Amino acid sequence: QVQLVESGGGLVQAGGSLRLSCVASGRTFSRDAMNWFRPAPGKEREFVASISRSRRTTTYADSVKGRFTISRDNAKNTMYLQMNSLMPENTAVYYCSGMGYWGKGTLVTVSS
Repeated sequence: QVQLVESGGGLVQAGGSLRLSCVASGRTFSRDAMNWFRPAPGKEREFVASISRSRRTTTYADSVKGRFTISRDNAKNTMYLQMNSLMPENTAVYYCSGMGYWGKGTLVTVSS
């Protein structure tokens, strides 16, 4: 059974940083692109960032470009999202997805 488990969320002041992790189990992680999503007004979830299985290609939502960095360690079955210069509007539950599955999310709260 495939499981994706996020961690690393928490409370941070505006301008601060957090690093989220997503650990995958139950399937070969390195075969799939992986993604981060978060809820958005009027949408179930909005795209934040993605990374190809080889790590060569990364894609970001315009709103996070230059502040967030997605990465992965296939040997550890883990994906990361380094979030810098956080803003209150980045407050959300962040979900990882890939291999056709979703994690349960980790809450990021940015105070002003």
